[in-house]
Amino acid sequence: MFKRQLLAVLMFGAAVATSTMTPNVWAQSKKAKALVSEQADPAVTLTSPNFPGVALRNYSFTFKQLGVFQPFQLRGIDPIYSVPFSIPADEVVTAIKLKLDFSYSPSLLTNLSHLKVLLNGEVAQTVPLPKEQAGASLVREISIDPRLVSDFNRLSLQFIGHYTLDCEDPFHSSLWLNVSNLSSLQFTVTPLSVVNDLALLPVPFFDRRDGRRLERPFVFGASPSVATLEAAGIVASWFGDLASYRGAFFPAHLNKLPTDNVIVFATSDDRPQGLVDIPPINGPTIAVTAHPADVRYKVLYVLGRDAAELRIAATSLSLGKPGLSGQTVASAKLDGLKARVPYDAPRWLPSDRPVKFGEIATLDELNVRGLSPDLVRLNVTTPPDLFAWRSPGVPMELKYRYTPRPRPDKSNMNVLVNEKYITSYPLLAYPGAEAPDSTLKDLAARLAPGELLPAEAKFHLPVNQLRARGQLQFHFSFDYPKEGACRDVVLDNARAAIDPDSVIDISKFPHYLKMPDMSAFANTGFPFTRMADLSETAVVLPDSYTAGDIGTYLTMMGRMGESTGLPVYGVSVTRAADVQKFADKDILLIGGTSNQPLLKDWAKHMPFSVDGQSRLFSLSDAKNKFMPWYETRQGDFLPVANLSANTLATDAVLFGFESPLKSGRSVVALTSDRVSGQADVLNALMDADVVPKIQGGVSVIRGKEVDAMETASTYFVGSLPPLMAVRWALANTPWLAALIIVVIAVVLAGVLYTVLRRQAMKRSAGK
Repeated sequence: MFKRQLLAVLMFGAAVATSTMTPNVWAQSKKAKALVSEQADPAVTLTSPNFPGVALRNYSFTFKQLGVFQPFQLRGIDPIYSVPFSIPADEVVTAIKLKLDFSYSPSLLTNLSHLKVLLNGEVAQTVPLPKEQAGASLVREISIDPRLVSDFNRLSLQFIGHYTLDCEDPFHSSLWLNVSNLSSLQFTVTPLSVVNDLALLPVPFFDRRDGRRLERPFVFGASPSVATLEAAGIVASWFGDLASYRGAFFPAHLNKLPTDNVIVFATSDDRPQGLVDIPPINGPTIAVTAHPADVRYKVLYVLGRDAAELRIAATSLSLGKPGLSGQTVASAKLDGLKARVPYDAPRWLPSDRPVKFGEIATLDELNVRGLSPDLVRLNVTTPPDLFAWRSPGVPMELKYRYTPRPRPDKSNMNVLVNEKYITSYPLLAYPGAEAPDSTLKDLAARLAPGELLPAEAKFHLPVNQLRARGQLQFHFSFDYPKEGACRDVVLDNARAAIDPDSVIDISKFPHYLKMPDMSAFANTGFPFTRMADLSETAVVLPDSYTAGDIGTYLTMMGRMGESTGLPVYGVSVTRAADVQKFADKDILLIGGTSNQPLLKDWAKHMPFSVDGQSRLFSLSDAKNKFMPWYETRQGDFLPVANLSANTLATDAVLFGFESPLKSGRSVVALTSDRVSGQADVLNALMDADVVPKIQGGVSVIRGKEVDAMETASTYFVGSLPPLMAVRWALANTPWLAALIIVVIAVVLAGVLYTVLRRQAMKRSAGK
């Protein structure tokens, strides 16, 4: 038995690869269990020695689910490709198989060519490449010794290819082996018991080694108060931050304890009924116990005698893990909670100063090696309201180093943003005879053998390319020198690095954005995440909210935590009847037309409304035209018509409008009269393929399909410097500019007439 754990995991930006595994988020059974039931081998009847009577389970993950989004090709005589995966803490791998879907070149020499399968650097198996099967699509099952599995793993495929016994070109076109990203890893696993210890948190409620989308049930009493929901939202945002790219769902259960790792919220007067093992409540308390129905699972209790103590317990849990240990921890008070300022989200690129690359990436991430290195990738989240009108772009001072080329060639370093080309710079030859200026030439000439050549570049990144969630990419493309027949020797000694002192600076841009903008909300949670703790946000639930409404709210708080990297310990939750108390806040409106009265009360302010079976849309002339936000003008989109349609459809609608309670404040409504419709919105917000489709002021969501519309009624949030505000106003209203010119001309004419008239009078008077 191996003290290891289970399950393959998405890594390196596989944020949405498992989105297709997500059914109705409010279903009672876990997605993981549903996945197991679909992929488990019905012939498996072995039982776990840890838990007698519990059958071993089978899981299967394709390379695509592990982050390999395209089939890949191994080219050359000795290429290698690695797929990372990891193992959660509460499972043990007892068997592992690789189901490899591949094909290879018919030109390979069978006795010299083969494919090595390695796990964590150890050879698991060698796959021969016989001539008679060359060129065909093959599927091969390869058993791997589970003793090679550790917490974090790397499966590597190394292609050894040769096409001739004579002199060969190491990069000949006949040296190839293709691997489908539908290849899969199959696991047989058994449960592993985890002790009741808060020091292990967030395990087993979240395990960073598990790359599947997180689904963690929250349990409440029959009718939880809004204060209890505020505390639950803080914990949900913490788990959302931990889940990061995976996404997280938090289905709510009222007076019911599902068989899973669950989180229970209770006060002395507001607690789930029937849970007799709730620990004593003597203050803000956090506790963990075994699940009463299944010892494989745990229950995490967040407790307080009243709502204030419950909020302290929730905030302590989300911020104070280093101080947690044992089965129960009681906290008397929580002092010194930092007040946030706008745009200070830990996960956002700071907008008040220049930022060095070393602050947002590690040295390992900034270094590459080999003649065909991978891209240097920097994930950045920028505030979506950066105003870059008539700006050359985001200034960047790039410093990098590389192995000088043996002679002048076509090697270069390309700069990209989200795979879109920006610019490129040549990589010079040693000792610098071809350097474009004397400084670089002298520097290269002084380099010691093996030393990397430093270089600098200053340029601007187009703001429309650097979206709210973007990736800076740097590609070092080394040219392969051809020496001639029998003289080509691969010296894979090229090295390159982006210097951590490189700087990107968005501090010169004011914050100003035309609203409503569902793209800003879908990508970063804006405008609510402007304050990272959501201290200027009120979530408005129906007066009689359901478990589905609570689950939608909790999942949205998880989404906010994922965007900012901070728990939402400043959020307010209220019922529709009390919304006037929060007039000075941005409002997230949740519910359907059947239970959310504000959707009717505010209908005249909204671009979308429902009256019985009639659905009303206020359309503009931009129904299918979405210009980059930095180019839009206040008159680009003109009202065309109001469309009223009678339909029984219950699609989910995501839309925004200016708050009827206070100008300059925003409302974003997530509405559907069915629970699965709300789930469609939540799934869409976590699907990288769907999020770009959410734009404009209104987005109608049907599964993975989105119809986006621009609204005619717009407003702006933020502010501009005085001079820029005048220029922007004149650019948007040319008639005003003409009027000002006429007024100035009239005033100047009047002044000139007065001066000349006085001069004439003086002359006529002899003075």
